[in-house]
Amino acid sequence: MTLEACADIVRRGDPDRFRAAMAAPPAARGVLFPIYALNVEAARAPYVTTEPLIAEMRLQWWRDALAEIAAGETARRHEVATPLGALLDAEGCALLDGVVAARRWDVAGDRFEDADALLAHLDALAGGLMWAAARALGATDEAACRALGVAGGLAGWLAAVPAFVARDRAPLPDDGDAAIAALARRGLALVGPVSRLARPAALAAWEAVPVLRRAAAEPARVREGRLTRAPAVRQARLLRMALLG
Repeated sequence: MTLEACADIVRRGDPDRFRAAMAAPPAARGVLFPIYALNVEAARAPYVTTEPLIAEMRLQWWRDALAEIAAGETARRHEVATPLGALLDAEGCALLDGVVAARRWDVAGDRFEDADALLAHLDALAGGLMWAAARALGATDEAACRALGVAGGLAGWLAAVPAFVARDRAPLPDDGDAAIAALARRGLALVGPVSRLARPAALAAWEAVPVLRRAAAEPARVREGRLTRAPAVRQARLLRMALLG
């Protein structure tokens, strides 16, 4: 039930957030890794089974675990739930419950009605996750953190479009060039500064701007899976952002 176990889950399941957490100050990692590990476990739940009911049960396990922590009960003995029990208050649990609940889309895979519906989903998912992490670090600028989280979540979502399609999901309400470019521009408009206390959590969105700019300029990259930049370029940007704040 250690921080190392949470870090290993994130390293294997969400390499980008692992790199972002490792670029954060060491003291922040004890907050970031358990929260990010919960996100990995919830993201994995719909895809480890072909039975929707079993996937829903896996997600409900985490929602129940968070409800118990919020109620002040002893956290379940689990490599992620146990450290979360020492970290979260009731509001933090409610935020992460929203993140877990949003993963139900991965079970049903319904098409989003429009861009607003997709962005609302990303607010619950990536926006909620970033705000939960930033709040646990002592930040109070919820609107800025959520907006940046949505921008980062949208960048990752667009980069994953081919993977979603391969799983018979409909990740975009409209996959035409004009619609993709407009969506990317909306994501770019959400990017802004966050408070000093929120910066370790904000590092998770380090590739939001370059990815969204690519999507806005060349929407075909989204359908073709060509949004992600070279690893060395991405790493250099992360290090620069970590150093400059």
